[in-house]
Amino acid sequence: MNSHDDKYNHLLDKLERLLDHLTPVDIVEPDFNANLAFRWERSGENSGRLAAVTHPHLFDLDDLIGIDDIRDEVMRNTSQFVKGFPANNVLLWGERGCGKSSLVKGLLKPFGRHGLRIIELKRWDLLSLPLIMSIVRDVPNRFILFCDDLSFNEGEGDFRALKTLLDGDIEERPENILIYATSNRRHLMPERMSDNSGELEIHPEEAVGEKLALSDRFGLSLGFYCLDQDEYLAVVRKYAARRKLALPDDELCVKALQWAGVTARRSGRSALQFINDLEGMMLLKN
Repeated sequence: MNSHDDKYNHLLDKLERLLDHLTPVDIVEPDFNANLAFRWERSGENSGRLAAVTHPHLFDLDDLIGIDDIRDEVMRNTSQFVKGFPANNVLLWGERGCGKSSLVKGLLKPFGRHGLRIIELKRWDLLSLPLIMSIVRDVPNRFILFCDDLSFNEGEGDFRALKTLLDGDIEERPENILIYATSNRRHLMPERMSDNSGELEIHPEEAVGEKLALSDRFGLSLGFYCLDQDEYLAVVRKYAARRKLALPDDELCVKALQWAGVTARRSGRSALQFINDLEGMMLLKN
């Protein structure tokens, strides 16, 4: 045996000793009884895990002002789903900062004790849906797969895959799963004037139809719009009362409108940001 063989055998012996000291890595199964919310963490093209969110944002739905009809529709659909009745995928679209994401997260408070769980995933994780479905298919809980800020750019092929996944491909979709998504775009895809003019398209209606086909997969498509002045001030007053800010109502409203003028937004998010700024200044003066 030559020196090369000796070195090779010596290396094999070292590797064997090393392997003898290694223990298998335990796979942590998601605990759906102890946790209300999970985040999908993809580790590869066909692998990933559901990581528990130990401190979920349990938003209070009573804080959502000016969207009562939308809130009631989403609550009704979710109630049907939790009770095992037929229900629809939900798309919440429209102005930023008007409560789309908060509405979805807020469903955990009333429905979490009845078995609802939320799994948050990013747009680029959508192709992991078959894997996620296989994990939760036989679990007794009900799952909302929540994709925040969902939209696609021209030329992206993922939206065609999502169309198939929403309806189910050759494998039947589990009945304990719905998809709730938010987007600033009503149809999730950019829309151009040329879509209407048919420029460079022999059959422009087919191009438009393909863009509409994805949003059509959501049985409930609900639009959010900027708050009017009265609605905006109602939200400001509610936050101010909750924080117990001792400020006359007329002064509060003037400051809130000035804030809205500077930020060029009247939304629930803008109202909360104003209250944070106001409370901080008042505490700083004391």
